[in-house]
Amino acid sequence: QVQLVESGGGLVQAGGSLRLSCAASGRTFSRYAMGFFRQAPGKEREFVAAISWIGGSTYYKDSVKGRFTISRDNAKNTVYLQMNSLKPEDTAVYYCAASGQALPTTPTLYPYWGQGTQVTVSS
Repeated sequence: QVQLVESGGGLVQAGGSLRLSCAASGRTFSRYAMGFFRQAPGKEREFVAAISWIGGSTYYKDSVKGRFTISRDNAKNTVYLQMNSLKPEDTAVYYCAASGQALPTTPTLYPYWGQGTQVTVSS
């Protein structure tokens, strides 16, 4: 089992920045690819970014490329999502998740999930 706890969400104006953190405990964190997903009201959960278990490979949703950066510190069992140039359409609950597969983008391939953190971007 892997337990995940997100933090760092909040309210920010358009153009601002936030950094989400996801702390992991349980089985060996470094063996898992990590991803961030988001879900806005009335919409399906969507992929945002993923990072490989070593951290050498990353993958992003097209609309966040150049604005969001995912990184991980395996010594601290933590993955981060730095979000810059935020837009109102980025408003959602953001979830981190862990997968034993390489850089999956499908939620069903992630067996472990955090509780989510709200990000609200005002215009």
